[in-house]
Amino acid sequence: MDGQILPRTHCPAFPADNVWNTPVTGLPVDSHSAAWLAHMAAGSTYLHPDYGPGGGSSPYGIPWQITAQNTKFTAIHFLYADESDRGPYPFSAQTPIEGGASASGDRHALMVDPKTCVLYELYDARYKPGGKSTAGSGAIWNLRSNHLRPAGWTSADAAGLPILPGLVNYDEVRSGHIDHAIRFTADTTSTHFIWPARHEAGSTGNLAYPPMGARFRLRSGFHLPASQCAQACQVVIQAMKTYGLILADNGSNWFFGGATDRRWTYTMVDQLKAIPAREFQAVDESCLMINANSGQARQPGTAAYDRACRHS
Repeated sequence: MDGQILPRTHCPAFPADNVWNTPVTGLPVDSHSAAWLAHMAAGSTYLHPDYGPGGGSSPYGIPWQITAQNTKFTAIHFLYADESDRGPYPFSAQTPIEGGASASGDRHALMVDPKTCVLYELYDARYKPGGKSTAGSGAIWNLRSNHLRPAGWTSADAAGLPILPGLVNYDEVRSGHIDHAIRFTADTTSTHFIWPARHEAGSTGNLAYPPMGARFRLRSGFHLPASQCAQACQVVIQAMKTYGLILADNGSNWFFGGATDRRWTYTMVDQLKAIPAREFQAVDESCLMINANSGQARQPGTAAYDRACRHS
């Protein structure tokens, strides 16, 4: 397993042994699985790709930018400064914003410096000249490192996790394989978080609701025929079976993230709406953890994995 390489860069989306890049096919079902699914309306909900060809001048999804060699870095004034990385950030008037320049939603801005393989992510990003740019929160990630944020810190996502490594990218779908877990949302979460998440944004202390960081795997026996699910659709389904979904933010139940790309077609995204949420199970990935402050995970096929996970 080589791990995910970001399209059009030489940069990894974290090391190959990072938890985002680790298969969960052999992990046990979490004891909370049935309750979490019930509180996410799994019995009546189908998955929804939160990306696609719509959106006019601002295609549907989360855009990301590979910074140019001469990109200037700027200071950001944060609403949640005590949980944000100070920067500076390679953020400019040309940086694409989720939803477009006038959007009123999450306004994520994701930037990768290909020289250093550093990922910069902002939430509620608003560019203003003269060093007056603002954001709700921001996080800086070394894509060659497994280091996590301090416990209790948010990021540009509510779970304190990176966004870009969990997005479905057009290039990887066309390559025939997705080698990482996929970011998704739930309407109501508990006031807890589990590894690898670092932050919660819940509204209830009830453990029957899913926490940030919960991981869900599509049942191995689930199948959609080729007439209903073409090759691009099958690639995403296989990733959900092998790597699963990671709960990363509050939002509509079972909406999963993808990168903005004008090459998406309605067929490529609409076919994925036939995946029923009831075909998922929450898995217990705690045995993968080596250090609570690291995203490094025990890997299937190793003695360490067998000792920790086979009987968990």
